[in-house]
Amino acid sequence: MSRIRCAVLPAFLVVFLLFSACQVMAERVYLDISASETRKIQFAVPDLLAEGGGRQQLGYDLADIISKSLVFHGIISVMPSSGYGNNSDADWKKLGLDYVVLGTYTSAGPSLSLKLRLIEVASGDLILGKTYTGTTSQRHKMLYKFCDEVILTLTGKPGIASSQIAYISFNGRAKEAYVTDILGSYQRRITRHQNLVVSPRFSRDGNSLAYTSYHTGNQNLYITDLRQSATTTRIMGFKGLNYGPAFSPDGRYMIVTLSKDGNPDLYLCTPRGRIVERLTNGPGLNTSASWSPDGTRIAFVSDRTGKPQVYVMDMRTRQVQRVSFGGSENAEPAWSPTEDMIVYSSLVGGVYQLYLVRPGQGDAVQLTDDLSHHETPNWSPDGNQIIYARRGGRSHRLYAIMKNGTFNRQLFNFAGDQTYPQWSRGQ
Repeated sequence: MSRIRCAVLPAFLVVFLLFSACQVMAERVYLDISASETRKIQFAVPDLLAEGGGRQQLGYDLADIISKSLVFHGIISVMPSSGYGNNSDADWKKLGLDYVVLGTYTSAGPSLSLKLRLIEVASGDLILGKTYTGTTSQRHKMLYKFCDEVILTLTGKPGIASSQIAYISFNGRAKEAYVTDILGSYQRRITRHQNLVVSPRFSRDGNSLAYTSYHTGNQNLYITDLRQSATTTRIMGFKGLNYGPAFSPDGRYMIVTLSKDGNPDLYLCTPRGRIVERLTNGPGLNTSASWSPDGTRIAFVSDRTGKPQVYVMDMRTRQVQRVSFGGSENAEPAWSPTEDMIVYSSLVGGVYQLYLVRPGQGDAVQLTDDLSHHETPNWSPDGNQIIYARRGGRSHRLYAIMKNGTFNRQLFNFAGDQTYPQWSRGQ
């Protein structure tokens, strides 16, 4: 099996680079990418050059992947290469840029080696230098890893380029679970049930995908190992609904909706499907659990008062409080993985819009306002973006938006329709 490898530097050079990096980091002020008003960092990414000189299509493709991956984070703008003649020796200061990524590559058969550098324009200093070795088919993984390092260097927090996105795709009657990368460079089909599959959820380590499938005639809960074994296991098969696994932050538990006792209620279970405790006991539907980052609370939906509303349960006391009050109905809550904030879908004026609320800290804030429906929101691993399914007419497409309401865009151009997006915590 081929592997992606980072080059090992001589010990003296490691010490030197660490010392230099410490000096730079001591002076560096990390950018707060959660700020509502932040000027985007200006980058240039010229074509990577083949070792020994010369430009080839592969060098253009590699630079394009880097550019799109950096822009995806919502805090970086990349100048088109036409703005500097695609010249790796351009006057970056004169162009008003902040950073430039320069790189070379060696390609021989299936093998690919990359040498990448991040240069701070103002000082001319080398801020980051990495070497990766793998195969041409692994180029996305290598470049994603580099981009995550760039974001870490700039913000002090890991990037999300290496994360995965799960979703349900349908073209006709069948709905199947898929996984892709942030740029949609591939579609990996996870299920082949030729039936209805809903509510995909990544395990806490991102190595497995849980979902509910109707292909046996009952709404059973399954989990598929996303690694080489691709083994699928039925976790829960009680008569009726087995739905919506929400894995706890420490991975020890999951919360699912079961209707085995008549009413659809929330149950605390082990990841292998052993019931620990029934958390709700009617009336009405109780579903769509989502854990707070510290694992002390969950958000969920209940129509116990007549219409679906978002509630928060304290997992220590089991006390419940309602947190949604606007709109005719509110559903599909998702708790930020990094802070005390919940996004949910609210029916306002006949249209589902996204709202953000901090439990017990004031009114909800509307995030979207166009006339399309905004459904099944979920957070990026860094807590800065929200992915959701946008429904306009009969079309369902996956979109992402920054939590401050900027950079709202369609992510992929896959055939068919896509719903139920879920974001992994990275690979």
